[in-house]
Amino acid sequence: MHERLTKAKALAVLSSDALSSVAYATEEILLVLVLAGTAALSASVPIAIVIAGLLAVVGTSYYQTIHGYPSGGGAYIVAHENLGVWPGLTAAAALLIDYVLTVAVSISAGVVAVTSAFPSLSAFRVELCLVLVAMIAWGNLRGVRESGTLFAIPTYAFIAVFLSLLVTGFVRLATRTLDAAEPVISQASAHPLTLLLILRAFSSGCTALTGVEAISNGIPAFHKPEAANAGKTLIAMVALLMTMFLGVTLLAHWLGLVPVEHESLVSQIGRRVFGDGWLYLGLQAVTTLILILAANTSFADFPRLSSILARDGYVPRQMANLGDRLVFSNGILMLAVLAGTVILVFGGQPHRMIPLYAVGVFLSFTLSQTGMVFHWQKLRSAGWSWRAGINGVGALATGLVLVVLAESKLTGGAWIILLLIPAFVFLFRAIKRHYIGIAQQLAVPHEGRLTAWSPDSEARHKVIVPFSRLNRCSLAAVEFARSLSRDVTAVIVDVDDEVTAGIAKRWEKLVPDVPLEVLQSPFRSVIQPLVEYLDEVDRRDPERGPAVVVLPEVVPARWWHNLLHNQTAMMLKAVLLYRRSRSREERVIIDVPYHLKR
Repeated sequence: MHERLTKAKALAVLSSDALSSVAYATEEILLVLVLAGTAALSASVPIAIVIAGLLAVVGTSYYQTIHGYPSGGGAYIVAHENLGVWPGLTAAAALLIDYVLTVAVSISAGVVAVTSAFPSLSAFRVELCLVLVAMIAWGNLRGVRESGTLFAIPTYAFIAVFLSLLVTGFVRLATRTLDAAEPVISQASAHPLTLLLILRAFSSGCTALTGVEAISNGIPAFHKPEAANAGKTLIAMVALLMTMFLGVTLLAHWLGLVPVEHESLVSQIGRRVFGDGWLYLGLQAVTTLILILAANTSFADFPRLSSILARDGYVPRQMANLGDRLVFSNGILMLAVLAGTVILVFGGQPHRMIPLYAVGVFLSFTLSQTGMVFHWQKLRSAGWSWRAGINGVGALATGLVLVVLAESKLTGGAWIILLLIPAFVFLFRAIKRHYIGIAQQLAVPHEGRLTAWSPDSEARHKVIVPFSRLNRCSLAAVEFARSLSRDVTAVIVDVDDEVTAGIAKRWEKLVPDVPLEVLQSPFRSVIQPLVEYLDEVDRRDPERGPAVVVLPEVVPARWWHNLLHNQTAMMLKAVLLYRRSRSREERVIIDVPYHLKR
């Protein structure tokens, strides 16, 4: 419980992706509108207002999702429970892919900001990206509380400096101490301001919504009451995001600024409002930091969503393992590896990755809000019709943005995402089928129990049978152990109180003759408690020699199936093989394999 996040720290950990989008969302709108000449730039304000309205709708939807699904999971849980397995897996695939791209794009954009100020570092762009990915991964492996402290200062510094920029800019405009620029646009190359161009500008500006779903995925990381605290944090994030996004758009419009090749729009506004002094440098510094730390939102949500998928059997079970800092370490490491691979493939150039970006986010938005419509229809609680209406409007709006995004960015690389998402879905289903097949083969009969051993059996050795799951494999190991000795003890490490209690209850009915020893492990370690227990057993009765260890081990039908399973038996065997017992005698380790069918 002490590792959980306060609302203030959660805003820093889970909102940096969404808040950082104000650094480029308005510029994305203007980059499209400028094709139609200076007269078209005034359309940026109504487009921004519509996007802000869409943000309010999406925020309201996720506020309802938080209270309807307080266990977390966001779009995957909503779509899975209300629309079915395939839509749920589609939402999960879209989000996981987008989390990887968020890390790659954010880190690369932050490094570009650094290399723009220090051109001599351009040759080391990829190396800098990889170092930053490793640093953020390390911060998250330290635990959510520590990562909240680590990332809170830059996030709040960005909020403070950015709001100061807006307030100062509006005050100077009101007091007429800030004059508008005179943009020079070649009218000869201008395109007509068509509906399609406006829709493309709108879809480009909708990058401001990326990261909004993060809080609904990270509800379990909050202090109690989790849902209430997450809801308040979401409101604060949406309010800040709307204020900063609209403020930047209005300032850019009133100052008559347009995108230029070598300077960001935020930098132009900063120079006009603050001048070239330390306030401007501070703005650039915190903007660079927030772009880099935006990747941290993915490091909070990718492991958590992966753990939920692992719990449901759609990704390898190792993704659900909690480390000693109560974080999903395997998910953090997997995200770091995947994001680093993307950075290497695209050379750390964000403009090459941006066409792949945001398609997955709006696909998950659409599925989530459509699922919430069905959710309210099923519940039919007070006010369900207007709640369903809000989610319905959100689903239509985000669906339209999704179509425009897919069409406008298809040739730029979005086709890769449109192929990857179904590929991931079919992979999830294949993993699920694998686990179902194994469960059927290992299922314990509901009736009957193991026969008791013969009273004439020898008891020269004490036999220990460590196991993690009560199934045919573990029972076969116990049966074999009882053929060796009358002194047999089964051992399980308690890493999940509810699961362990269920196993202990069934054990009393199935194997009442064999005692079950439950080892406590506050840091979720499995190997260390078992080794310490064996040492303790040897110490109690040294004359009998080291206890014999009988290891149940599932043998998959295909070699690559091993990648989908925890290799606890193999790791324990490796530790015991290279570690002498306290009596200095050789410990006997016996494998009891259980071969699965194809």
